[in-house]
Amino acid sequence: MSERLRSADLLRHAVLFTFAVIVLFPFLWIVMAAFKTQIDLLMGRFFFQPNLTGFVDVIFDKTSDFGRNFMNSMIVGIGSTILVLVVATLAAFSLYRLQWPGWVLHSLLGWSVIFHMVPPITLAGAWYTMMRSVGLDNTYTGLILAHATLNLPMALWMMGVFIRDVPKELVEAAQIDGANVPNILWNVVLPIVRPGIAATSILAFVFSWNEFPVALVLTQRQTATVPLGIGKYAQENTIAFTEMAAASTLSIVPALILLVFAQKLIVRGLVSGAVK
Repeated sequence: MSERLRSADLLRHAVLFTFAVIVLFPFLWIVMAAFKTQIDLLMGRFFFQPNLTGFVDVIFDKTSDFGRNFMNSMIVGIGSTILVLVVATLAAFSLYRLQWPGWVLHSLLGWSVIFHMVPPITLAGAWYTMMRSVGLDNTYTGLILAHATLNLPMALWMMGVFIRDVPKELVEAAQIDGANVPNILWNVVLPIVRPGIAATSILAFVFSWNEFPVALVLTQRQTATVPLGIGKYAQENTIAFTEMAAASTLSIVPALILLVFAQKLIVRGLVSGAVK
């Protein structure tokens, strides 16, 4: 029996290792490509002498806007994430704890799912017209509002799950003690749903960081984000593969930092979804 269990355990680990290799291979290929020369990359050489030419061109070249693109993405990502968290948390608390009729809850959540299924590119044209009419085209504010709108349905569903699982007894006890709604939300609900806030904020930031079609329509050179900056290395007559790989590698850094420092909260938020 022990031999059978050991064999099953080895098989399970082999399957997991295989899937891990499949998932990580594109990432490793891009990182390796960032340290190659253009000739090594085009020749498909597996063994090569690493160099930092691609990173130097991306960061220090006078014609490169990647530094500006990076800061633009940080501003838009942080701004839209904060806006999404505030609106989604307040909306989820209102829906699940302020005695709304059931049809209101289900209608709003259903509409959120439908909106989340709409491709962002179909909204970009209308948003460009709206933003231009009010002077928000090619501005951080316009792009933050657009990204917040795209990520709000996902955040509403996630925060709704966590706030729904907060024990009603805690909320009722706070009400009996005379706490008002803002105090209940700040002192009772938010400390309990911190894992959900962490998970939601990470996903909202990453989705905003990676968003391309809406940023392509609503921004110009001054406010272009990282995905647009990476896309600029693909020109009509040539493609700077090494610089593109280097820029892609650098663009992964913020998400990796967030995952490292908030790993436990993210895992708890995505896996548990309940209050113990």
